[in-house]
Amino acid sequence: MVVASQPLSPIQLSDVAEAFQVGDHSHVALVGGGGKSTLMHAISGQVAGSVVLTCTTKMGTDQHMGRPVLVAPSDDAVVEAASTAGEPVMVWSRAEGQKAIGVDPARCDAWFERVDHVILEADGSRRRPFKAPAGYEPIIPSTATLVVSVIGADALGRVIADQCHRPLRVAALAGCQANVRLEPWMAATVILHERGATKAAPAGAVLAVAINKVDGTNSRLVAQLIEELHQRRPDLNVVPIAALPSLRRPPVSAHT
Repeated sequence: MVVASQPLSPIQLSDVAEAFQVGDHSHVALVGGGGKSTLMHAISGQVAGSVVLTCTTKMGTDQHMGRPVLVAPSDDAVVEAASTAGEPVMVWSRAEGQKAIGVDPARCDAWFERVDHVILEADGSRRRPFKAPAGYEPIIPSTATLVVSVIGADALGRVIADQCHRPLRVAALAGCQANVRLEPWMAATVILHERGATKAAPAGAVLAVAINKVDGTNSRLVAQLIEELHQRRPDLNVVPIAALPSLRRPPVSAHT
């Protein structure tokens, strides 16, 4: 077990774009556990220019954060809305009750040629703080420039079967049983595993890790996870984030 040697200093949500070094033209794919929607909206509010938000799997229709929503639009309509709305626009292929169905990743690639930023959820976690992907996950567009693996700090030190999405896969990649507590070294193993969250990342994409929900109750475990990740990947950008707010939003108003 790694013992953390440096004091932990989580950043605020308002500083995430800078922490992840999001540039002037970025294609950001968020994968892994819960908190992706909040992180997506936070990044989108901290960059300049035209911004498209979407997903390539599913997300809740309550996760639009009051942004303009386009359902089944043409590519031209997406680009026009992103260029004229004065704020990020959310795009879904359709909405089914409380679930929004995402778009083909090739459409994200096409939009990225015509707008300043595309930011998307490329994975689902049923709002659990940690997961390991199924064989068909994550669905990352080929032109993604940044892939961020998200883990909630509240998963650390908790029983895998209780806290994780696809707990048997988490346990299999970590080399343990699903009825044990998720130790930092286990989480690091899953995150960096060749069948882990970033397995479908394009060759040229920058990889990073976001650890959300960091507070005084879990800071020691978070510091150990950061040490574990940096021992294995010294160049990896690992960002601890404090006090992410609730993802619950008002009902969506969709425009076609």
